[in-house]
Amino acid sequence: MAWFKRVKPSIRPTDKRDMPEGLWWKCEECGAMLHKKQLEDHFFTCSECDHHFRISPYKYFSILFDDDQYIEFDDKLRAADPLGFTDTKKYPDRVHDTIEKSGKTEACRNAHGMSGGQQLVISAMDFGFIGGSMGSVVGEKIARAVDKSLELNAPLLVISQSGGARMMEGAFSLMQMAKTAARLTLLNEKKLPYISLLTDPTMGGISASFAMLGDINISEPKALIGFAGPRVIRDTIKRDLPEGFQRAEFLFDHGFLDRIIHRRELKTQLVSLLSMLKV
Repeated sequence: MAWFKRVKPSIRPTDKRDMPEGLWWKCEECGAMLHKKQLEDHFFTCSECDHHFRISPYKYFSILFDDDQYIEFDDKLRAADPLGFTDTKKYPDRVHDTIEKSGKTEACRNAHGMSGGQQLVISAMDFGFIGGSMGSVVGEKIARAVDKSLELNAPLLVISQSGGARMMEGAFSLMQMAKTAARLTLLNEKKLPYISLLTDPTMGGISASFAMLGDINISEPKALIGFAGPRVIRDTIKRDLPEGFQRAEFLFDHGFLDRIIHRRELKTQLVSLLSMLKV
C-alpha cells in the first residue's frame, strides 16, 4: 500500500521562503551586502566569497534546462499519515501549515526537458519543505523520475538537499532508502547515466542511499555532506574533528566525490559529463 495521496495539481509555488525578502541580502558566510539583481546574475552565489545560497528546485530547473523550458510531472502526490504521528502538532497539520506558509507542496520536484540539446530528467529536493526530509512521497517521486528516464531513454540527475529521513513516517521513511537504491539499478541495466548532485546539506539517509550511488557524484562548494552531524560525532567520540570535516572539499580529497562544481559552471560541466557518458 502506498503511503501518499493524490490531489489536484496546485499552482506553481512562489518560492517566497527560499530567499530573504527585499532588494538587499546579507551573505551568511562573509557578511557582504548583495543586491537582488547581483545575486541573480551570480546564480544565487555570493560575488565576494562564492558562498552558495540554498535555492529551490525551480531555480535549478531554470539554470539547467535550455531556455527555462521544462515539463514538471508527478506533482499531485501529497504526504499521508501512516503512523498517526503527533509531536507538538499532528503530522497532517504540520504538512498543511508548511504548504500554507511556504507555497511548497513536498520536498521534491520532478521535471524533464532539454539541457544543452540533450534530453534530461531532474529530480530536485527542497530543504524549504520540512528540511527536505525524505518521506514516502519523496521516495516515490525519485522512483518515478527513474521510470521517466527509462521511458524517455534519458539520463537522470538527482539534486540532493536534505536533513535526512522524515521522522514522522518512521520506518516507512527508512524504506525509501532501499526503494530508491533498487530502482536506480534499472538505469544501470539500460546503460542510462545517473548523476548525483549533492548540495548543502545532504545528510542522514539521503547520503546513505541514492545521493552516493551516482555513476558520477558531484557537489557544490562547501556543501555539508554526511550521515550524522559533526556535533553528534564530536560528542560521541569525544575528540576534535579534522578541519573542514564533512564539507565537500574534505570528501573530494578522500575520494567520495568526483568533482566540485561552482553553480555558474554547473550546466556547462553537466552537459560535458553527459556527452562523455553517452553510450
